Amino acid sequence: MSSVGIVGGGQLARMLALAGYPLGLRCVVLDPASDACAGQVAPQVHGEYDDLEALDELARRSDVVTFDFENVPAAALAHLADEVPVHPCPAALACAQDRLAEKTLFNQLGIGTAPYATVDSREQLGAAVATIGLPAVLKTRRLGYDGKGQQVLRSAADLDTAWDALGGVPLILEGFVDFTRELSILAVRSLSGEEAFYPLTENRHADGILRLSRAPCADAALQAAAQDCARAVVERLDYVGVLAIEFFDCGGRLIANEMAPRVHNSGHWTIEGARTSQFENHLRAICGLPLGSTAALGPVAMLNFIGRLPPREAFLAHPDVHWHDYGKVPRHGRKVGHATLCADSPAALDALLATLAPQVPADAG
Repeated sequence: MSSVGIVGGGQLARMLALAGYPLGLRCVVLDPASDACAGQVAPQVHGEYDDLEALDELARRSDVVTFDFENVPAAALAHLADEVPVHPCPAALACAQDRLAEKTLFNQLGIGTAPYATVDSREQLGAAVATIGLPAVLKTRRLGYDGKGQQVLRSAADLDTAWDALGGVPLILEGFVDFTRELSILAVRSLSGEEAFYPLTENRHADGILRLSRAPCADAALQAAAQDCARAVVERLDYVGVLAIEFFDCGGRLIANEMAPRVHNSGHWTIEGARTSQFENHLRAICGLPLGSTAALGPVAMLNFIGRLPPREAFLAHPDVHWHDYGKVPRHGRKVGHATLCADSPAALDALLATLAPQVPADAG
């Protein structure tokens, strides 16, 4: 049995571990939290992500190492990479950790983005706004996720407030994108260079957190365009594993927002809704196994549970609904679970969503 080390012990690591067992793979996670939810289903090394002894223990217990979130210290992965193969590679993680590097990569590959400018001072913020215009979004270049580390600027009066909130760290100003919907694509590339792509997924967010994903997005032209973007990125980075890229659909033109070098929340529907889940394919890719089919089995949606879970019985009363409890303590803003809704037709999926979506509690701890 091969062993896969995972830096991070959240719900993504939990679902990776669960996908590994049928493949004959055993996962071990590194996380400092005593209640890391992946630790409920896999052995856990307790330690900080920059704890060299903990990293060495993870390396000793692993044949290959991956990670379940972007904010892993780059030095930690570099240390691990000296002892055991790490996928995706640290260089891919470093690019995704810095919004400026990410946008620069996209533009080098001919992938459209919003206009952007670096901001390291209040004066530079004013100059960037003068060039890009308003509305715009001021973001930290690093460590932002789920809507954190960003401020929307709608008028000149917002500049001082935004600078007071975020100033002091490297920032980037991005032009506001007038989009019709948000889409994402999951690409997977193996050690041998085999590539596969999941169907485009339509996503809806609130307060910067994903609430609903729906697939497949039946638009052949957009699917082809998204695959071209993802293919360019994984080949440039010599990427191994699952990569997610989020886009804005601007009337049939894709504008790249950001990428995530890991399995992704918008792909949770693949567990029951695709022939091979994103979690299984990530493990196949990093372990040198052939990739599985990424085809959707039919119309499918994923409802995220934020803060606390809805009544389980109401969801399980429907035979084509699949329940996922992450084993987390309820807390405001925390992803505590999700449900996958499968249907025979888009109309049937609409009806199921109309019944169940209103039962998802508002975000509360």
